[in-house]
Amino acid sequence: MSTEPGEVHRALRFQGELLKAIDTGQLVLHFQPKVRLADYRIVGLEALVRWTHPELGLIHPGEFIPVAEETGLIIPLGYWVMQACCAQQAEWKALGVDLMPVAFNLSPRQLRDASLPGQVAKLLEKHGIVAKEIEIEITESSLVEPMEMAQHVLNELHEMGVLIGLDDFGTGYSNLSQVRELPINHLKIDRSFINEIRTSKEVGVIVTSMITLAHSLNMKVIAEGVELLDQLVQLKTAGCDEVQGYFLSRPLPPEDVLKLMQQRTLLPQ
Repeated sequence: MSTEPGEVHRALRFQGELLKAIDTGQLVLHFQPKVRLADYRIVGLEALVRWTHPELGLIHPGEFIPVAEETGLIIPLGYWVMQACCAQQAEWKALGVDLMPVAFNLSPRQLRDASLPGQVAKLLEKHGIVAKEIEIEITESSLVEPMEMAQHVLNELHEMGVLIGLDDFGTGYSNLSQVRELPINHLKIDRSFINEIRTSKEVGVIVTSMITLAHSLNMKVIAEGVELLDQLVQLKTAGCDEVQGYFLSRPLPPEDVLKLMQQRTLLPQ
């Protein structure tokens, strides 16, 4: 499929302006709750970066993250996200809120950086929060690369007490026998499976098998992209531990998330 000229121009513009956006406060975090299906308590948050462009308005990550990956700007962008998550946790902690883990994604490039665990340790110390109050999510594409450095970095983070999840599981090249060699706390089933769980018996069987196998390896299972009650019911029946998605809550700015954190539960409507 060819790329439209307008899309190319927009991508080139992002390439030129993204570093400035990182340095001048144009980036913000929104947070989507993770809800435990056993009791519908909010037990975690996923941080999602947004770009508040002075001319183009709110730009979602699907537009600028690929540009950041291609240009290497994912390294300063990823660091900004890490420090912003730690700073936000510190702000909520100062308000007396009982903290829950905030998850953010690491890119494959970040995972090949031996200095990453040290960077995380310094951010935790700077902001006065502990390792269990953040959660790192990696994608399966991170595991396609030579894994020695990635495994070393993940092991160091795990030893610090940082929680680690595997995002978008089921769409890449890894399998559970490979994953079990890594310090993974949870698997997140990709939304493409959740989209089809109501209409495809085969997908339902695959999802149930993923959940059963993950539990046998003492991993928690989270489903993302839950948009319908039927999906939530099927996931709960299959034994899924947690869900996130528009059915329960869209990603929200920090002030709105604070209200949810204080109420602690998020019941299906």
